[in-house]
Amino acid sequence: MVIYKQADSLKELEQILELQQRNLPKNISEDESTKEGFVTVEHTLDVLQAMNEVCGHIIAVDDNKVVGYALCMHPRFGNDIEVLRPMFQEIDKVLERKVNYMAMGQICIAKTHRGQGIFRKLYQTMKEKLPKGFDTIITEVDGKNKRSLVAHTAIGFNTLTIYNSNGKEWHVLSCYK
Repeated sequence: MVIYKQADSLKELEQILELQQRNLPKNISEDESTKEGFVTVEHTLDVLQAMNEVCGHIIAVDDNKVVGYALCMHPRFGNDIEVLRPMFQEIDKVLERKVNYMAMGQICIAKTHRGQGIFRKLYQTMKEKLPKGFDTIITEVDGKNKRSLVAHTAIGFNTLTIYNSNGKEWHVLSCYK
């Protein structure tokens, strides 16, 4: 049975990084990335731990193994990961009012557990666990990652803006609590 919770151990953070490695474009075929989707950012354990201390990452655990995750990234980490800096700049440009948001820094489901509603449940749990005062989740998706764009739209995310950075088209998406 899959349980959903916030990460609270080094072992869970290490398992997040293992799952991340298995889904980076450099570790999967182009055909697989097109069909199954992919993750873009390669986090370090130090950054992952620092982010987790501010707002615990949401994980799906089956038989003591992390099979899915949604990373919580407080905006104060906006300069810590180079590839995400443009996203935070775009968010600042397009937000019409003061919105207290948490960035969802990456979401990933193990291949063995896809198609079981884990994606939706990770986001539902994230909404429930957001720190007091946060009312929105914002994320971005590589325009080539059609599976992820469709999945985010299906659970209620809307496009805030689309921009180009480092030769890629990025879709900034938001979902209110």
